[in-house]
Order: sequence, then C-alpha cells, then structure tokens
Amino acid sequence: MKPILLSAAALAVAGPACAQSIALNPLVDLRTRYESVDQTGVADKAEALTLRLRGGLQASSGPWSVLVEGQGTLAAVNHYFDGLHVDAAHPLVADPQTIALYRAQLQYRSKALTITAGRQRIVLDDERFVGAVNFRDNGQTFDAVRAEITPIAGLKADVSYAWSDRTIWGIDGVGARQQAVSGRNILANLSYGTKLGTITAFAYLIDQDETLVQAYQLSSQSYGVRFTGAHALSKHAKLSYQASYATQSDYHRNPNEYRADYYLIDATLDAYGWKAGGGYEVLGADKGVALTSFQTPLATGFKFQGWADKFLTTPPNGVRDLYGSLGYGWKAIGPAKGVTVQAVYHRFDSDRLGQHYGNEIDLLATAKLGKHTQLSVRYADYRATTFLTDTRKLWLQADWAL
Repeated sequence: MKPILLSAAALAVAGPACAQSIALNPLVDLRTRYESVDQTGVADKAEALTLRLRGGLQASSGPWSVLVEGQGTLAAVNHYFDGLHVDAAHPLVADPQTIALYRAQLQYRSKALTITAGRQRIVLDDERFVGAVNFRDNGQTFDAVRAEITPIAGLKADVSYAWSDRTIWGIDGVGARQQAVSGRNILANLSYGTKLGTITAFAYLIDQDETLVQAYQLSSQSYGVRFTGAHALSKHAKLSYQASYATQSDYHRNPNEYRADYYLIDATLDAYGWKAGGGYEVLGADKGVALTSFQTPLATGFKFQGWADKFLTTPPNGVRDLYGSLGYGWKAIGPAKGVTVQAVYHRFDSDRLGQHYGNEIDLLATAKLGKHTQLSVRYADYRATTFLTDTRKLWLQADWAL
C-alpha cells in the first residue's frame, strides 16, 4: 500500500483543495452465480455457487474525490478447481474465495483533465488489451497513476503508469497465478473522433516482471491502431463497425525474441429489435514456439474467442476466430425490462500450419428487474477438433448494484 499512498499524496498537493461541501456516495455491488463445467478428460463435473460482495464509499468535493472499495468472494458450493488449490477431479472455475481491497483511489476531474492515483480499474477501448475482467468475481485492478487529457473537443490522450496488476486470483494467489504481478507497465492511447468514427493509436508496454509468471515470457510491447464507428441507415436501423491492427514483440526481461501481428474486422447491423453481426479476429504466431504468439495477459479475455475460455493464452501457432452472431431484444416482457437473447458461433483455426482447432456455440439471455437487478443465463459449448477437449459451461447469474 505504500506506493498507493505516496502517489495519492503527490496528487493531493498538485492543486488546492476545494472549499465545497462533501458528497458521500455508497457503493454496493452484489452478485450470486452458479457455474457448471463439463469437460472431457476430467473425472467430475465442476459446480460452483459463489457469492460476491463489493462495498465502499466515494467522497466528492468539487473536482476532487476519494474512493475506497473492498470485495469478498465466498463459495457456498465449491465442487470445483479454483486454480489455486489442487483438485484434479474437477474442471477450473476461476473464482477462488478471497477478501481484499478492490479499489483505493484519489481523483481530480475537470473538463480537460482527469488524474487518478491509487488502486483503480483501467478499461481501455474494448478491453482487448487492458480491461477489468469484470465477469470473474474478483476482477482486475491496477496500482497506477492515470492521466486522461482532452485538450480540444474530439481529441483525447489516455496514459497510465501501473506498477502492479492485481489479478483475479485473490489473496491466496501463488506461483503463475499470483495475487499481484509487479512491473513497469505503460498503457497509452491517443484518440480522435470524426464524423465517420473514432481513430485510436495505442502503445501498450506490458511488463510481467515476475519469474514465476511464465519466466517473464508474457512481457511484450504492442503498437497499433483502431477505428470504430456507427452509421444510422434509417430511423430503425444502424450499422456499427470496427477494425484494428497491432504488432507485438518481446519487451523488458522476456527471453524470447519474436514478432506477431493482430488484426480484427467486425460489423453489426441493428434493426427493428434484431441484431446480426460477424467478424474475423487473428492473434498471429511467429515460429510456433510457446508464448511467441500474440498475447494479451491484461485483457478481459472472456469477452473474446468464446466463453469457454479455451484461448486465454494464445496457442504457439496463433488463433484465427471467424464468428457470427444473431440476437433479438424486447423493451419489456411483463416485469422484465431490456430482455435480450443472443447466439454466437465461432470457428477457430491456427494462424500457421492450417490447423482447425474446433468450433463453439455461445448462448445468452439477459433481463433487468427494476433499477438495480440484472439476471442472465449463459451457455458455452466448445467442440474440439485438434486443440484441447470438448467443454460445456452453464451460468445462472443475478447482479444487484446500488
């Protein structure tokens, strides 16, 4: 906590305190989730019923605010491998029990400048490179200083220096799955909005400076560009689109010497309640050696390449994901508001050697009850051809947030 307090103190003396009244806002976030995993090659099916509570307080005065938030995860049913305590009979459910400080930050916010110091969430773009991993109970935060600068309308610079990545593994994290991974991480992007969309140039220097975390082999430098936009076709139809390219190479203590590319193209048509989309995402390979393919260790990996989580670490030969989705939404069905259903299909292939890894079907239904409650049912079915094994996952989840 010493680096957090020092950075917060430095920010506090950067300007005069505002002589205004202090507004207090409580933070409450409750989640209960049932997750089952049936995986070929593992003796028993995993079953996890977890309860997650985040609670804290934000105090604000003028442009200044202080936020402190803790979190705890309890496994009411723990017939699963939590990633830390050896359990060869059950598949992995990455929600170990924990209790910890989730966020502790000091922030200054004005129209042109926001500076945040301390333990904080950092979410950049679509979370493909840096995210909060909010699907997992324990989430991901950073001990960091972040500056968001908007000198003119439409132009924004977002730069963070993070010296610790607080992982999803909680207080018992150990070995390759540590509670926190230290390193000198620099996360920067520069974006500009146009009539057609927003173009962003980014540089992510990720320093996984722990010998037990893949012997430094996840340290990388990625440089790229991203374009996102949307266009109204009519009163009832909208086309959204995105494209991205990046190149990655070894960084800092990484003993490997490699270069791999990333690219994405994606489009979604939203019309009369229907939503249809598709895309092609590639995390490239170099020479087919482990951990010399394009890696994204700080991403919210669950959002990409299927919910069965088979590709959180990119295989040595890379991965190509061709996907399509179809969904429909209702404004209300009885007491339920914002009801949506969605189906997604993925075909996974290697980036080199022409291997077909497998296919996956993902299904999702969500609904809101009142202002604070959201319910969801989610299912993933990965059918392996040459990579890993068949896996089926089911989630029943309820979230309540103040």
